[in-house]
Formats: sequence, C-alpha cells, structure tokens
Amino acid sequence: MTDTVTTTTQGVILTDIAADKVKSLMANEGRDDLVLRIAVQPGGCSGLRYQLELDDRSFDGDVVSEFGGVKVAVDKMSAPYLSGAQIDFADTISQQGFTIDNPNAQNSCACGDSFH
Repeated sequence: MTDTVTTTTQGVILTDIAADKVKSLMANEGRDDLVLRIAVQPGGCSGLRYQLELDDRSFDGDVVSEFGGVKVAVDKMSAPYLSGAQIDFADTISQQGFTIDNPNAQNSCACGDSFH
C-alpha cells in the first residue's frame, strides 16, 4: 500500500494516513465539526515546538486547508514556520504518533519535538 500526499500551494500538507487518523480521533470524540489545529510555540530544547490539537474555534488570519475531508488550521503567526511542512502519522514498533517533516526547520532536537 502506498501513501498518497495531497498537496497545497501554501500551508501544510496532510498525508492520507494522517487524515484518516484525524477522522478516527474525531469519530471517537463524537464530533465532525473539529479541525486539526497546528501551531508553533516557544519551548522545547531547540527553541520552538509543535502543537497539534482538535479544535472547534477559528481565528482571524487562520490558514485553512482541507485534505481528505479533514480541515487543517494554522494560525497566522505559525504559518510562515509551517509552510510546506508535511504531517504524517506513524504506527510502527519504533514510533507512534503524528510526525512533522518541516523544510523550514534548520535544526531539531534528538527527540524531534522541537526545532529551530
């Protein structure tokens, strides 16, 4: 089975596997009105860290894209840090959870939770 990627001209890219996982999480919550909100915040050992959450809010300046029926929102302050970043979901013996491949990250820490 190959993983296809839906591309967008700006903002993040959400793989089909990640979109399916988000749909599953929303179904577990019993909600279909949520978006996957991705943000960059100060913190972590490299200076900036990612935050992913299911959210029912919208803010002025949000960059919203849709992938496989899943809406992804990025706030206007985080958008430049996340432009072109690919969000995937891994479920292997060595790794489980959402992964972010960010071409804007110059350095990242060993745990992969923060970047510079």
